[in-house]
Amino acid sequence: MRFVVLVKQVPDTTEVEVDEETGTIIREGVPSTLNAFDEFALNLAVDMKEESEEEIEIVALSMGPPQAEEALNKCLAIGADRAILLTDKSFAGADTWATAVTLSRALKKIGKADLIFAGQEASDGNTAQVGPEVAAHRGLPQLTYVSDIEDLDLEEGYILCKKETDEGHVRIKSKIPAVLACMPDPGFEPKIPNVREIMKAKKKPKEQWDLEDLGGEEEDYGLEGSESVVIETYSPPPKGEGIKIEEEPEKSVDELMKYLDEEGLL
Repeated sequence: MRFVVLVKQVPDTTEVEVDEETGTIIREGVPSTLNAFDEFALNLAVDMKEESEEEIEIVALSMGPPQAEEALNKCLAIGADRAILLTDKSFAGADTWATAVTLSRALKKIGKADLIFAGQEASDGNTAQVGPEVAAHRGLPQLTYVSDIEDLDLEEGYILCKKETDEGHVRIKSKIPAVLACMPDPGFEPKIPNVREIMKAKKKPKEQWDLEDLGGEEEDYGLEGSESVVIETYSPPPKGEGIKIEEEPEKSVDELMKYLDEEGLL
């Protein structure tokens, strides 16, 4: 069996800079980390491998600048068997559509994948679109907000997952292969690789694929292949100073109503 985990390196800072010309996040030289949702998805895949009697290969797949290799190194230390980085100047500036196109073509090149894991969303965009878009491109069923996997039946060819909803949790069953967009429970504690696992990860295979490897035309990818355009990017204005009403409790409501009336808020 083969599991492919889609991972992304995201800025490890709240001080994100944006390219004024393209409207995209500047990633080169910015302190970065493995997206927490993707790390949870990888942990789910590794747990399934450790609990299964089947021989399972876990492939960590990412698209990004060369520095994204750091995130893949962490994936290998956590338990992935090999890693592939999609990196090419033509891939830069991609929106979720162009990102999904790039990942889907890489998945086609990888070959058979019984399960494709992804984080529910990335902390730098919060769109929650890439996982479902990859599922659409690959013609596969998608399961979103997956917080746990309860059963994987290879003979019957289905997976049973625990899915988070606004009303609580439900169980959802799907045929495989499928795409799982994973959402961690609040109590999730990621696996911390030990020194031995980190050293072992350095010997695991890593590859870099570019436009030539994936095929197609340059306009299929990156900013040119994107279906959305960033018109404007700006930081929200800082919050102004608040007011504090220090009257006695029986008078504080009257003071609050007076203030709201003076500010034209009533």
